[in-house]
Amino acid sequence: MALGSEHTLKAFDEDIDRLRGLISEMGGRAEAAISEAMTALTRRDLELAAHVVENDHKIDELEAEIEKLVVQTIALRAPMADDLREVVAALKIVGVVERIGDYAKNIAKRVPLVAAEGNSIKPTTLLPAMGQVAGEMVHDVLNAFAARDADLATAVCSRDKVVDDFYNSIFRTLVTYMMENPRHISESAHLLFIAKNIERIGDHATNIAEMVYFAATGRHPPERERGEHPTEPHGE
Repeated sequence: MALGSEHTLKAFDEDIDRLRGLISEMGGRAEAAISEAMTALTRRDLELAAHVVENDHKIDELEAEIEKLVVQTIALRAPMADDLREVVAALKIVGVVERIGDYAKNIAKRVPLVAAEGNSIKPTTLLPAMGQVAGEMVHDVLNAFAARDADLATAVCSRDKVVDDFYNSIFRTLVTYMMENPRHISESAHLLFIAKNIERIGDHATNIAEMVYFAATGRHPPERERGEHPTEPHGE
């Protein structure tokens, strides 16, 4: 192998290692934002909720840094085949991780509104469990990307239905509660939007898993089973 080729390969490997490290950091921040937003909701902790909102800009900054590195890597290293798939997947994945951070921020923004309504609705007990599953999906899919693990990516896809089922249960319960207790409509609506944001986090984790599967195998993953969706509020 020519010296120039060895240098190019080494430089590309260094770029990929840096890229994976930045995505891991960005994903870790998004994962922490989900956990902190759900803790803030459970405890009605307005200070923690504000912390989640304020820290979202750090995720945005990492996205911009990663996008710059991806463009630089493609321009300077001209990756081919498997390497190109990984770089392109990374570019797509960071956009999705940024959206996951936005959904965590949206949840945190609702905490003061829910807290102002009091703590009168029992169905909120399902939300932390739903948030935990979605957060674990984000954690596992980032590990799948780092390891190029198609099997772990497939396992993440299979859990999307669990999040969908949680959403359906919460949706039906809260709609029934609103019909029976009209004075709690505002609080219930806030909780529905929170549930929808968690459901979207699960969807985005699944989207990343499909990208990871393709980057690792060159094939699209098999069609996954989806939960049934009732009529619902739009996510923020």
